Parts: sequence; structure tokens; C-alpha cells
Amino acid sequence: MELAGRVAIVTGAGGGLGRAHALYLASKGAKLVVNDVSEESSARVATEIEAAGGQAMPAAASVTDELGVNKIVTQVLERWGRVDILVNNAGILRDKSFAKMTMEEFRLVVDVHLMGAAICSKAVWETMRAQSYGRIVMTTSSSGLYGNFGQANYGAAKMALVGLMQTLAIEGEKYGIRVNALAPTAATQMTHGVLSEESLTLLYAAKVSPALLALVGEAAPTRAILCAGAGHFARANVTLTDGVYIGSGAGSGEQLVNQWDAVSDRAGEIVPAYGFFQAERELTSAGKSGEAMAVTR
Repeated sequence: MELAGRVAIVTGAGGGLGRAHALYLASKGAKLVVNDVSEESSARVATEIEAAGGQAMPAAASVTDELGVNKIVTQVLERWGRVDILVNNAGILRDKSFAKMTMEEFRLVVDVHLMGAAICSKAVWETMRAQSYGRIVMTTSSSGLYGNFGQANYGAAKMALVGLMQTLAIEGEKYGIRVNALAPTAATQMTHGVLSEESLTLLYAAKVSPALLALVGEAAPTRAILCAGAGHFARANVTLTDGVYIGSGAGSGEQLVNQWDAVSDRAGEIVPAYGFFQAERELTSAGKSGEAMAVTR
């Protein structure tokens, strides 16, 4: 019962992966806030948790409804006095090739995945800062990390969530807030019709949820991207190669083309601790070490 006494909000928890997440966290002792756009679905899962001996409250609202989300957080604080864990799981699909996709379909997916996660994170942020403890999980995807045909909207939103995770992890560090990303592969309503029935059986949603314990527990890392599916777990990273100093004089573009393999060489690549690392290294390489130090400060 590692999460005993912790209060967790899971969005999109009325079914599929979100339901599996809620049931798993409850089994580890957390008090669950079951969010879903459907009142019926959120109530059903909350009842399921309570029937198993856990504590839960339904919380129906769209994650894109800022007032609705803030109201839920207020109700949680009135009932349990704190919010320790937020799992931003809610999402939708509107798959089409980019040529056939409308901007409305693009915006809708970005709004639910990215803006929904931002709205929910903002709603709990001050509470987590004040209590000097918080665990936030963004749900990214291999479609965002590596691309996938027909998912320009979904992939863009999912990679944007990695950027949100990176910055919130840095800003939350001194307040005890750790922010990570989960890239799940699970059989849900969103994946039916995409994968074979045999694969869907192997990719049972509940096999992903144990990944949460590593991301929201007391010893959770921060800025980690964890990939999980079918009982397999792996880490993904956004890396930076050593690169080559070419300069910006005449012919530098041609030199870059000629040295492309050296610039791309992954031997010695690193995971930068923060975004300005790139600028610092570039200035140092150009002989501007003083300016690089200024960027750090």
C-alpha cells in the first residue's frame, strides 16, 4: 500500500486505460478522483473502487472545461484536503492523413490532449506547491515521439506534452513536484480497428498501469519518459549529439552538408538537463565561454 493516504486524480478514467489506472492506484492505497466526461462512467468506476474496499469520488467534467476542472479540485480539497497525484490520461482520436485532415480536427485533438493536460495541471499546481509534494504524469505516445501515419494532430499534441513535462519538472523541482510522461500501448476503444485481435489481447490495458507506481511513488524520478505495453517497459529520451563546430562563414552550409554524418554521430550523445544547455555548448564551442556562463545564470 505504498500510496496509502495519497489523493490521486485520473482523467478520462471512465473506461479503458484510465479505468485501469484508477483501479491500480486504488489497489495501492490511493484515494481516487475518477474523472470522465460522462457522469455515468465516472460514477461506475468510483463505485467499482469502493466495492473493492477503496475510497473514490466521481468527478464528471471535460478536461477542456477550465471552470469545471477547478470546481473538481475545490471539491477534492474540501473532502480530502490535498491532491498528491494527477494522471493526465484523457484523450481522443481523429485519425486522417494530413492531406484530408481539417484544421478543426487538428485543433480538437490538440485541445483535449495538450490544453486539457495544461488545464488540469494548472488546477492542482498551487496546491502541490503549497504542500511541497506532487506527482504529475503526462500521457505521451510513440506517435508523438516517433511519428505515425494519419496522426499528425495526435502526434503533435503528444510530443507537445513531453515539452510541457520537461518544463514543469524543472519549475516544480524545488517544491517537491515531480513530473513524468508515460507512453502506453494498450487495447482501448482508440486502438480497436488499428491492431489485430491477437495483439489487442496481449496489450491489455491493466498491463500498462503498473508503470504508474514508478512515476508517482515516493521515489519517483522526474523528467522521465516511460514506455509501457504488454508487460514490457523501456525509457525514451530526447538526446543531443556531440556535434561539430563549423562556424557561420561563407560556405558553412556546404560544410554542414559534407559533415552531416559527423554531426549526426550518436556516439557520446547526452540527455540535456535543461533547454539552455544547447545554447551554452554552442557558445562555448564558438569561444564565448563567458556568454555561455551568463546563459546558465
